[in-house]
Amino acid sequence: MAFNGTWKVDRNENYDKFMEQLGVNVMKRKLGAHDNLKITIDQDGDKFTIKESSNFRTKDIEFTLGVAFDYTMADGTELHGTWTLEGNKLVGKFNRKDNGKELLTTREIVADEMVQSYHYDGVDAKRIFKKA
Repeated sequence: MAFNGTWKVDRNENYDKFMEQLGVNVMKRKLGAHDNLKITIDQDGDKFTIKESSNFRTKDIEFTLGVAFDYTMADGTELHGTWTLEGNKLVGKFNRKDNGKELLTTREIVADEMVQSYHYDGVDAKRIFKKA
């Protein structure tokens, strides 16, 4: 349950390039880099309830580890996939509905931060969160 709590984005690494690779236009990328994203995670066994809130939207997400579900990113990109727990790391494997390309996402606690890593079409990026 190490993920439980509210996390606020602190910094990004290569996030603009990642969004560009996803096909996000330059204006949305500029806004996305400063979205003040806050993620509240509540884990109960294999069930997760997540609230994402930013300058642009608030979204509630519920999923069960290993069970596929649909998710729409802030830019409108639609995904289908699953989250699993591998050791102390949440691993998300999603495919875009429009082109079938895979988006890999991981969340792990490193010291007192939650590191969310992305890999899409040859580009790696990170968003680092601190407890709010």
